[in-house]
Parts: sequence; C-alpha cells; structure tokens
Amino acid sequence: MWEKIREKRIEIAIIGLGYVGLPLAVEFAKAGFSVIGIDLDEYKVKRINNGSSYITDVSNSSLAYVVNSGRLRATRDYGELIRADIIDIAVPTPLSKSKTPDVRYIVMAMEGVKQYFRKDKAQLIILESTTYPGTTRELVVNELVACGYELDRDFYAAFSPERVDPGNSRYRTENTPKVVGGASELSTKLAVALYSQVIHKVVAVKNCEEAEMCKLLENTFRAINIGFVNELAMMCDKMGINIWNVISAAKTKPFGFMPFYPGPGIGGHCIPLDPIYLSWKAKHYGFFNRSIELASDINENMPDFAIDKLLRIMNERKKLLNVSKVVMLGVAYKPDVNDCRESPALTMYEKLKELGALVEYYDPYVPFFYDKKGRTVRGIRVLNQETLNKSDIVVLITSHKVFDYQFIYDNASLIFDTRNAFRDYADNK
Repeated sequence: MWEKIREKRIEIAIIGLGYVGLPLAVEFAKAGFSVIGIDLDEYKVKRINNGSSYITDVSNSSLAYVVNSGRLRATRDYGELIRADIIDIAVPTPLSKSKTPDVRYIVMAMEGVKQYFRKDKAQLIILESTTYPGTTRELVVNELVACGYELDRDFYAAFSPERVDPGNSRYRTENTPKVVGGASELSTKLAVALYSQVIHKVVAVKNCEEAEMCKLLENTFRAINIGFVNELAMMCDKMGINIWNVISAAKTKPFGFMPFYPGPGIGGHCIPLDPIYLSWKAKHYGFFNRSIELASDINENMPDFAIDKLLRIMNERKKLLNVSKVVMLGVAYKPDVNDCRESPALTMYEKLKELGALVEYYDPYVPFFYDKKGRTVRGIRVLNQETLNKSDIVVLITSHKVFDYQFIYDNASLIFDTRNAFRDYADNK
C-alpha cells in the first residue's frame, strides 16, 4: 500500500461531502489520485458531478477540472467502497437534544464499510469527524475486529482531525498542518504517507486517542477563551467600559496575550459542540470539567444578553420593540461563509419574533433558513436605502466583508453593532 500511495495507484473513497470532505476530495484529485465521493444527499452528488460547487472554499473551476479529468466522481452508492484502497470518513457529528454525542452518521458509514469490505487486500480507514477520545478504536477498529478482521493484517485505521476554517483565504486544506494518529504504528505511517501527498506538513502523534484529543483541545481552548471575553464584555457593559477598546489596548503587548473577541454567541459545527464532547467523555472517568461547563453556559446565553442590550438601546430612544421593524445583518455563524449551523443569529431571530418585532434579515451568503418550526425564512434580496430608512434598528450579527458599511451607516437611523464592525465610524448611532 505504501508503494501504491507514493505512485498514486490507489482509489480513495471519501464518505461525506460537506465542508471537510469535498475540499479534501478535490485536493486528492488535483494531486492525481482517483477519488470516489460518497454522500446520501442527491443534491450534492448532482452538483459535484456537474462541476458546480456548493462550498465557498471550493471554486467551480477547480471542481470542474477534477471532475472533467475523471479523477473525481460522486455517488450515493456505498457499493463503490469495494473499489477503494483507502476510505476517509468525514461525516457530521452533532449533539443530540440531550447534549450527548450523536455518532449515528459514523455508525452508518461503518455499516457501509463493513458491508463492502475488501477481503482480498487490506484497506486503510481514516476517521476525520470530530468526536470524543476513543471513537476510532470503538466504532472503527472494534467493529471490524468483531467481523473477524485483524488490525495490520486485514485493515489499518487512523484518526486525523479536520482543521477546516471556512472562509479563511490564507489557511486552506493543503497548507494547514495535518495531525495523524493511528490505531497501530503501521496505520500511522500509512496515513502520514497518504496525507503527505497533498498537505505541506503532516504531524504524527502516538495513537488515535491523542489525535482525537488534539482536536478537542484546540476548539475547547477557543470556546473557553471566548466565554471568558464574553463574560468580561457583560461586566464592562455594567461598568460603562468599552470592551473593544480594552482588547485593542491589551493586544499591543507583544508577549503573553492572545486577543479573543466578544459577540452575540458562538456557532458553527465545532466550537459550540467539541467542548461538550470532551466534557461528556470526561464524566465517564468521574472528572467534571467546570471550565468547559461555565464557558458553554456563558456562550449559550450571549444571545439573551444581546437581546437585553438591544431592548435597553431602544428604550433609551423611547422605541417599543413590539411595534418596531428590525433588520438583522448576517445569519451565517461567521463572516464570509454560507453556513448558519448553530448561529446565534437564528436564536436572536426567534427571540425577537417572540417579543413581537417585525424581523427581516439580509445575508448575501444565506438566501433562506428554516425557523424552529421548520418554516422557510427568506432574506432581503437587496439591501437598499428604503429598507434601511424604514427600519427602527439595524442589528449587525455577522460582519461579512461584502457589506457596504458606509452605506449602512449613512442610511440606518439606529445601529446595534455586536461585532465592532463600525468601529471606524462616529459614535452617534
């Protein structure tokens, strides 16, 4: 297999063609590998095979190039796994309603792997989905061993956490260091050999558990620090201190300080969820991580703080929210992406509606979303002068670069800026 990887004589199957799987599939195909993308979503499969990308980080031209070259094709058929030498699993790992890890998509993927497992030649199975330490051994290795297969003889297994940062033009799949940990020493070596073909730097750790913990450490670090600065933001609000000015001053220190910024909440598929995975697993060992629980509680309650502050802003100007028109700017969870999973904007939308406000939103990346009852909510197609003039308050939630901040500032009578995007403008709005 090592020789076949180096000579690019292998077939790679990637299960899950979202923000992680599709960019990875394109990179492997660009490097000359033959790639099969498997996803149960017929819409995604058709888009890929037509060379039309639905991921902001994958251009139509790069996707069309590898599809037209015959090196990448998509299918809904798990039977194609019989052709694969390497299987990369990059499926979602959300939380259940009770805030426990929901690994059903990994289980479903592994059912397909087991059903079409190649008995003639060993396959390398790599899990990329973020989850708790022990998942690769429990849901990949042990499942195949239970079917009568032997590690390092019939299959190899590794974990390599995704480090995708959607919308980041500087660090992309190919130049973001890749951490790899195998269920065996040979599994690690093979996984390193594979990723080294397409990624500039690959970092090997001792085993898959260390790789799994690495991803949780990275995102828990961010979640806790965001929670800390969000708590400071609430404290400074009571003291009448501008938290943004404080952070700006603090980050001039050239050592020992890393700036984090407050906001109306956290979103996306990693930061709100990964710390909960770690905390859940820690409880199995009788360990209760108070810092994770506290940070999660603060971050989850930031939309409420934002709504409370909005009410205070309007009350100071003798405006009643239940008869006001509110225009929300941005519902994506972060700037310059079209993903609104776990976005605080969705929570704020529901709360504003419950308070009786007439709410509209504008987000050029998200033309519609579904509310908590499953109804389609469509955004304003064009943010024009009339819409801004007629609004009672404009609430900036996601600071997309494409927003014309000068135009918004000039035409909105009242702006609530939750991201400090209007910092270079006068303070009279």
